[in-house]
Amino acid sequence: MNTVKVVVKNVPDYSASREKNDLGFLTFDLQTDLTHLFNWNVKQLFLYLTAEYETANNKLNQVVLWDKIILRGENAILDFKNMNTKYYFWDDGNGLRANKNITLTLSWNIIPNAGLLPNIFAHGQHSFKFPEEYTTSRM
Repeated sequence: MNTVKVVVKNVPDYSASREKNDLGFLTFDLQTDLTHLFNWNVKQLFLYLTAEYETANNKLNQVVLWDKIILRGENAILDFKNMNTKYYFWDDGNGLRANKNITLTLSWNIIPNAGLLPNIFAHGQHSFKFPEEYTTSRM
């Protein structure tokens, strides 16, 4: 996992209030082979990429940025380059600009034919930092 492009803007969030909040934009590379997770009792995998970080207002922030479902029989070898996030990376304040410790983690749920629903975190993580200045360019 790797980040390719990382920028942050300070824009009004009209969905919650008209206050300006930080909105992060990033593109990422993701390579993994999940074929070993499939067996007779695995119906599908639900993958999700989360960003975790700390701000002055909140000790723990977690944001889901991307997800994907892989059905049994589909290609479970992922090789994504320069992918955009699927969901917005909003902060509930101004905690992204110059934040030096954002950690990306790939996790998945195994959806079985029968039995428990385990939640599994991948072994690798990737940390990055947002720039010191807001960008004014269009994305």
